[in-house]
Amino acid sequence: MDWFTAPGYWLGRLVFQRALAGVYLFAFVGAALQFRALIGERGMLPVPRYVRRVPFRRAPSLFGLRYSDRLFAGCAWTGAALAGALAAGAGGAVPPGVAMGLWAVVWALYLSIVNVGQTWYAFGWESLLLEAGFLAVFLGNARTGPPVLVLWLLRWLLFRVEFGAGLIKMRGDPCWRKLTCLYFHHETQPVPGPLSWFFHHLPKPLHRVECAAGHFTQLCVPVLLFAPQPVASYAAGAIAATQLWLVLSGNFAWLNWLTVALALSAVDFTGLAGAPPAAASRPPPVWFAVAVCAVTVLVLVLSRRPVRNMLSRRQAMNRSFDPLHLVNTYGAFGSVGRTREEVVVEGTADPVPRPDGAWREYGFKGKPGRPGRLPRQFAPYHLRLDWLMWFAALSPGYARDWFGPFVERLLAGDRDTLRLLGDNPFPDAPPVYVRARVYRYRFTTWRELRATGDWWHRTPVRAYLPPTRLAGAAPGGPARSEPE
Repeated sequence: MDWFTAPGYWLGRLVFQRALAGVYLFAFVGAALQFRALIGERGMLPVPRYVRRVPFRRAPSLFGLRYSDRLFAGCAWTGAALAGALAAGAGGAVPPGVAMGLWAVVWALYLSIVNVGQTWYAFGWESLLLEAGFLAVFLGNARTGPPVLVLWLLRWLLFRVEFGAGLIKMRGDPCWRKLTCLYFHHETQPVPGPLSWFFHHLPKPLHRVECAAGHFTQLCVPVLLFAPQPVASYAAGAIAATQLWLVLSGNFAWLNWLTVALALSAVDFTGLAGAPPAAASRPPPVWFAVAVCAVTVLVLVLSRRPVRNMLSRRQAMNRSFDPLHLVNTYGAFGSVGRTREEVVVEGTADPVPRPDGAWREYGFKGKPGRPGRLPRQFAPYHLRLDWLMWFAALSPGYARDWFGPFVERLLAGDRDTLRLLGDNPFPDAPPVYVRARVYRYRFTTWRELRATGDWWHRTPVRAYLPPTRLAGAAPGGPARSEPE
């Protein structure tokens, strides 16, 4: 079965597996630290309420059978421990069957989290992590040669990530075709990074070049992944370089890092790594070859709907076509905002809320807040509340289910919710009233930055939520609005 393995890709497989395990680690740690306020028993969108109305077959999850915050925390920290062990090389220290089992457990634990995560986990990179993680189960370890079929499936996944993103742009906002979207994107993206201000102020001709290069990398280069070496390696390197550019320009959780890992799996490191280990050249066990062939057929069959979606004029972004997230469709930023609006949440201890009263602003960890605060780098860590606050500013409909419970927990001084924030202006006692207002933000100019030290300039636009207080004294009780 010489055709079945590609020993020369042993280093590419190793790099991909370690990087994937690192992404899993960030995902599990983020879930463990954030879940109580988001989806815990007393969270904004509790898992028990969700699983009561959603059949298990639609969202397979361990927590569909039984849920408690303790069980969720145990699963998240167990997943983090296993991911850390795999990142450190534990998969190579055990027999192939055991290594497959470890990867399968990590995948199943994260699937259980995503399938009950509701809107907090409705991001394309969740499905991307699950799809890549499922394929990693069948990659083998250092005691087996890298299976050619799975390596091709990883390239097929990378192709869909890049080509799907390119198509959605060309079919979406006209500014992508005019090469002008990056005049606005760095300023209006969901969670800017510390260099986003500088990217925004690059000359417009360079923005157009940046945009054109992105189209070329997403629509032309992915086809070359299926070319012979060294062309496929050059294509993968171009994709990885583009993703690292995006890492510098903003915070997109682990999307860019996982895409880089997928690209590196297509690189032929033979010239750098030398001869593969002897174990990588051994014939694979028959059971392993059968499993790989079976999963290859499964992925090809399930690819039918994602391919039809890519070819459709009504292409959808980031959709799963099966409850296990085995083969999905991807895409990002089909439209780009021209202006940035932010929901600013404030509280007051005044017994009577006055428009000119002593309102103090809650600070978030990642999303823009006070004008003098430089955006920070958090990716690959995912700040879920900050991302959803960006959607809330686009339309109140995006926040209908969770924004009211969020305000209630601020009024109750809920510790788990306050841990999601960067700054609590009421450390001693919760506020009596909370309100939210919409501000329009823009990056300052070089002259404004030198004069004021502010990275942002903001102006009030409208009320988002009128002053609101708890109707009862019980923590988490119902809230009601009071007119200003």
